[in-house]
Amino acid sequence: MTPEREGTREGSRERAPAGATAAPRSRPRLDQPRPPRRRVLPEWDPDAFGRFSERIARFLGTGRFLVWMTFVIIAWVVWNVSAPRDLRFDQYPFIFLTLMLSLQASYAAPLILLAQNRQDDRDRVNLEQDRKQNERSIADTEYLTREIAALRIGLGEVATRDWIRSELQDIVKELEERVDGRGRDGHRVFPAEPSGARDVDDR
Repeated sequence: MTPEREGTREGSRERAPAGATAAPRSRPRLDQPRPPRRRVLPEWDPDAFGRFSERIARFLGTGRFLVWMTFVIIAWVVWNVSAPRDLRFDQYPFIFLTLMLSLQASYAAPLILLAQNRQDDRDRVNLEQDRKQNERSIADTEYLTREIAALRIGLGEVATRDWIRSELQDIVKELEERVDGRGRDGHRVFPAEPSGARDVDDR
């Protein structure tokens, strides 16, 4: 590198102000959460909105709603027919009433569908839980069946109380017959010895 170029580079370094150096880009830290983003659309709780829609759907399907709706429509029609012309806000053919009923129907249908979807989700979860419970019950029943079969097989090889009683009775009878000196066929088990021979031996 020539001395002229070195001089121009050193001069440019000297002319550059201290704060004009480009600062390195700050990288986001991984140990800190990201700052919340600004959203244009409003946020809402889906569960809270679903519960609200279910309450409205339950109210729409009651007789109280039908009674109140009938009362409001009758009062609306009577007022706009019999009231003074200056006080009527919806004259015949009651276009505003038709608009209100159309808005009510347009909002009621999605709310009812949303409530039905939530009910379907709950039913699906309940069915899944019932299916798992049935599988566990079937597995437990099969296990108990195998255990009972094993116990029956084991009990078949164990001496029962009646069998032991009958064996003991046979042994007692045999002992009694031996004490009497007779066998089961009526013959003496121990033949009687002559009295004279016994006396000789005793001497």
